[in-house]
Amino acid sequence: MKFWYGALTLVILVAVLASAGCTGTTPATNNSTAVKTNATTVVANVTSTTDVTNVTNTTGTGNVTYIVGVDADNKPYTFSDNGTIVGFDVDSIQWIAQQQGFNVKIQPMAWDGIIPALLQKKIDMVYSGMTKTPERAAQVNFSKTYLIVNQSVVGRNDSTLTMDDFKKGKVIVGTQRSSSANSWIDDNLVKNNTLSSDNLKLYDSVSLALADLANKRVDVVMFDQPVMNTLIKDMPLKQIGTVDTHEEYGVAIRKEDTELQNKINTGLDQLMNSPKWQELLKKYNMD
Repeated sequence: MKFWYGALTLVILVAVLASAGCTGTTPATNNSTAVKTNATTVVANVTSTTDVTNVTNTTGTGNVTYIVGVDADNKPYTFSDNGTIVGFDVDSIQWIAQQQGFNVKIQPMAWDGIIPALLQKKIDMVYSGMTKTPERAAQVNFSKTYLIVNQSVVGRNDSTLTMDDFKKGKVIVGTQRSSSANSWIDDNLVKNNTLSSDNLKLYDSVSLALADLANKRVDVVMFDQPVMNTLIKDMPLKQIGTVDTHEEYGVAIRKEDTELQNKINTGLDQLMNSPKWQELLKKYNMD
C-alpha cells in the first residue's frame, strides 16, 4: 500500500516538474532606454567543438525554475570561468530572478542549435547577447532591447588590409556560424558576389575564428564589437574598422510564453533603472 501511494506521488511530482518553466507571447513595447556600446565583438565558427554540458545553478526566490540557454564563448556576456558560466548577461538574469521571484539554471549550448532547443522546450529563454533579427523574430518573441551594438572587423597587427578591402571582398573572412555577422556578410557580400562563398569561413566559436586569424588561416574576423574588444585584448590582433549595424539585443522567449516575457521585461526595466545596471556595465568594461 505504501509503495502504491509512493509511486503515485512520484508520477505527480514528475508531471509538475515537467510543466514548470515557461509562458510567453506578445512582443512587449520598449519603454526603457537601451545602452549603446562602442565595444567591439568578434565571433567565429570552424569545425564543431564538443558541446558544453555543465549547468550552473542559480537559486532565486521562488518555486519556478527557468532554464537559460547561453553561448559559453561569448565574453563579456556569457563565458566559462573555471567551469562556471559567468558574464554580464548571467549577472543580469540572476538579479532579475531575485527581483521577480523565480529561479534560473544556466545551460551552455552550441549557438547554431540554441533557437531549436528553445522551440523544443529544452530551455526556456536565450539570454546571451542575441541580436533581434526578422528571421529570429518569426520563430520567437523578444524582450525589450537592453543593449545596442555594432560589428567589428579585426585583423592581425601586421596586416595592411583596410575596411575598403573587406567591403570589396578581397579577404578571407571568419565569423561564428548563425551569428548576425554571418547574416550581414551573406546579405551584403556573398549574395551579390562581392565575396566568394569559399572565402567565408564559419566557426563554432569566436575563439576558434580568432585563433585561425592569428595563425593566418583567415585574413579578418567579424563579430559584435563588445565581444571583440574583450577577446583580442591579449592577442596580436587589432580592429581594422566597424560596420554600423545598430543591432538590438534582446532575450528570446517562445511565442506562447507571455507570462515569462512580461517577467523579463519588468525585470529589465527594474535592472536598467537601478544602480546595479551601471555596476554591471563597469564590471564588464562596457561603460
